[in-house]
Amino acid sequence: MPREILLGDEAVALAAVHAGLSGAYSYPGTPASEVMEFLLAAAAGGGFRAAWSVNEKTAFEEALGCSFAGKRALVSFKHVGLNVAADPFMSSALTGAGGGLVVVSADDPGMHSSQNEQDSRFYARFAQIPCFEPADHQAAYDLTREAFDHSEKVGLPVMVRLVTRLAHSRAGVEIQAARPANTLRLGSRRAWTLLPSNARAQFRRLLDLQPSLVRYAEASPWNSLDLNPADRSLGIIASGIAANYVRENRSAGPDRPSLLQLSVYPLPEALIRELVAHCRTILVVEEGYPFIEREVKGMFGLPGKTVLGKLSGHLPLMGELTPEAVRAALGQEPLPRRDTAGLKLAARPPQLCLGCPHGDAFKALNEALEGFPGGNVFSDIGCYTLGYFAPYDAIDTCVCMGASLGMARGAAEAGVFPSVAVIGDSTFGHSGITPLLGAAAVDANMVVVILDNGTVAMTGTQPSFAAGGRLLRIIEGVGVDPARIRVLTPLPKNHRENVRLLREEIARPGLSVVVFVRECLEEAKKKTKTGGLS
Repeated sequence: MPREILLGDEAVALAAVHAGLSGAYSYPGTPASEVMEFLLAAAAGGGFRAAWSVNEKTAFEEALGCSFAGKRALVSFKHVGLNVAADPFMSSALTGAGGGLVVVSADDPGMHSSQNEQDSRFYARFAQIPCFEPADHQAAYDLTREAFDHSEKVGLPVMVRLVTRLAHSRAGVEIQAARPANTLRLGSRRAWTLLPSNARAQFRRLLDLQPSLVRYAEASPWNSLDLNPADRSLGIIASGIAANYVRENRSAGPDRPSLLQLSVYPLPEALIRELVAHCRTILVVEEGYPFIEREVKGMFGLPGKTVLGKLSGHLPLMGELTPEAVRAALGQEPLPRRDTAGLKLAARPPQLCLGCPHGDAFKALNEALEGFPGGNVFSDIGCYTLGYFAPYDAIDTCVCMGASLGMARGAAEAGVFPSVAVIGDSTFGHSGITPLLGAAAVDANMVVVILDNGTVAMTGTQPSFAAGGRLLRIIEGVGVDPARIRVLTPLPKNHRENVRLLREEIARPGLSVVVFVRECLEEAKKKTKTGGLS
């Protein structure tokens, strides 16, 4: 078979293309962004549609519409993006899938670029849909292809769960022949209209499917059980990428632990029971939360059996798993390693690019706030989150996409003055329009600062849906008084005037919106290289 060197994200994307993909939708977020980046390049040759969406909820609904039409669709995002898409995601388990619908959720254990570590497997169990968790790049390709087939067979969306270490590493992948796209075939009117009477029938269908989903997992070759008849002391359950760390440290001799490797959910109860019956102690090794460990403890609270893992302290509850951590859990001596304590390594904290327009905006905002003690700056998700660090020290909170505006309004109504929200153009389009609509309706006593650099800079300069003149029309369209909309250019030569205008808006009662407009440096570089195209 042909072989390609691919990122884990790219293996999933290529598998989708070869599975007869018709539509792919996403909102950028590390570690999932490269799925859509690959698909955009592949779609340039025609044959399917790939597009960035304004947010993850919209992306899911666009993919759902494609599936309704009987075509194969993929939606991808990072784990916190699944929170944004949770409403259509949960309902899609009831509508079911027409054409195969694959949901790629890339988790970020260790929070390399995220505000939490959440584990998407809980969402799959919550929705009661299948979940595939590849252990390596080849499995990412093969399981994604299988996910489309399985989705159509059972009439449900199927989640493919990735983690950072797999999404962003490269390996050789053997690829298969592509299949043709599905023909147009509209879904059932009753199934896809979730009135209570229809939804109850669809929920009963979902519940009735559960035993067959478990039987599929139990028969899947991706869930494999290797029992050691000569040693019944220890059995290991390893899922996804964690199975690699187990294989790296598991002995091959007659005393080797029994191993159940899992990649397909719901959990295969029969296989787990067989392992538990055979072994006195079970070690659960999984990347993310103790999902399997809790299930095993709940299913098999049997006398004489011990379950070890994250809950027992044998593996860390937070951060990424490592081969070293698994080695320690197996009771093995650490491998020799070089002591790097004496090496003089330069610290590389995250920071804004040199000359970034956000730096000039933060400098002006800091100076403008000097005459107003007791205020707070509520920031948002994006490059401007880096305003938390020195030398800016410009923001006081950052929670989730769009939270800056809602929190600033709530704080203002609690008596905080000045209450300032800082958000970027893309994040404003993603989740900021709705809270601004509410703030404008009550003329909340707050200042909204929108940093318009014309792109989604932090994740690779993807397109922004609310920038430039369009952004200003949206602001006015949700009800902000045009006289209270200021457009400033964040440059050192404009610093004094920007400070003056910011102070003026802070001092005025009611809602003001200040838009700092200056192109992202990286986006400008891209345009220079491509002759003005981005």
